[in-house]
Amino acid sequence: MTLSVGIVGLPNVGKSTLFNALTEKKVEMANYPFCTIDPSVGVVAVPDQRVSQLTKFSLSAKSVPAVVEFVDIAGLVQGASEGEGLGNKFLANIRETDMIAHVVRIFEDDKIIHVNNKIHPLRDLQIINMELILADLQTLEKRMGNIERDVKRQVKTAIFEKEVLLKIKSALEKEQLVSQIKFDEKEEEIIKTLHFLTSKPMLYVLNKKTGGQNLNETHDIRFDELMDYLNTNKLKYVVVDASIEQELSFLEEEEKLTFRRELGADINANGVIELIQTTYQMLGLITFFTTGQDETRGWTIKKDSMAPEAGGAIHTDFTDKFIKAEVISWNDLITVGSYSKAREKGLVRVEGKEYIVKDGDVIEFKI
Repeated sequence: MTLSVGIVGLPNVGKSTLFNALTEKKVEMANYPFCTIDPSVGVVAVPDQRVSQLTKFSLSAKSVPAVVEFVDIAGLVQGASEGEGLGNKFLANIRETDMIAHVVRIFEDDKIIHVNNKIHPLRDLQIINMELILADLQTLEKRMGNIERDVKRQVKTAIFEKEVLLKIKSALEKEQLVSQIKFDEKEEEIIKTLHFLTSKPMLYVLNKKTGGQNLNETHDIRFDELMDYLNTNKLKYVVVDASIEQELSFLEEEEKLTFRRELGADINANGVIELIQTTYQMLGLITFFTTGQDETRGWTIKKDSMAPEAGGAIHTDFTDKFIKAEVISWNDLITVGSYSKAREKGLVRVEGKEYIVKDGDVIEFKI
């Protein structure tokens, strides 16, 4: 399973720089709006020391981590929902992703053009959110028009759906995202079919610049306003220096430490790792492992997946022909030192179809 995260924001806030830092993949960048037109896609390894420890334990020839897909989407501008700045195309790109990483610039730099001439993080954030809200209102109005005939005919399902849509419309008109609205199970079923942009999980990526005038370091009221908004609405965020992380992405670990010291950057901070791990968690994903001499691999599945469903991440036969699974915690396996000792201690369990896979399980499927 590979789920995708769309990187969005105003032009020139650091989206493509962040994408390069994440993927070590060069995409076109330039100091002007709409440099990125077609989304670039990169598959990013989820940082996880368990993979390397299991690889060492099994003397595996190959090591394959779990992954998340990132999509570099061109900068949105005010009016995107009405087609401004190739807005329709870009909104369609966002619709195809499972989650949004919303990049907000929090540094001043006269050499880097800002689409509104002056950075104002909260305003910039709200411009993007408003375009997503307006796009969702269009989706909502279209759906309401489609079901109106059934509503007039007193079809119960249509009447219920209209009630849900009116609830959403009221919230959107108050500039509230669909993801911030509380729904019951029946309402959730309707929401899933409509694919609202603002129903997607959203992580705010606050992009700073080492050596620059960062609003979070200068006690600027604009940063205080941003933090008040994020904290009041209980929104998740990470702080990243996309530019320095891009430079570091091509270096070995020792070189990275030296480079950070020379630039006066925090040697313990790694916003990119935090971003990837937070993204993984917000998507509701966990990792289970298979390990042996040929390969150790981390497999991505949804939290609360049952054993046959998890096996399907490897091959459909493990779902269709599932008999049982031998399961042990990765930590228990490493601690005891071998499978034989783990079996002697009763740490290797035989689980059936109803077993809910846990993060960190090492599994061998039997068909």
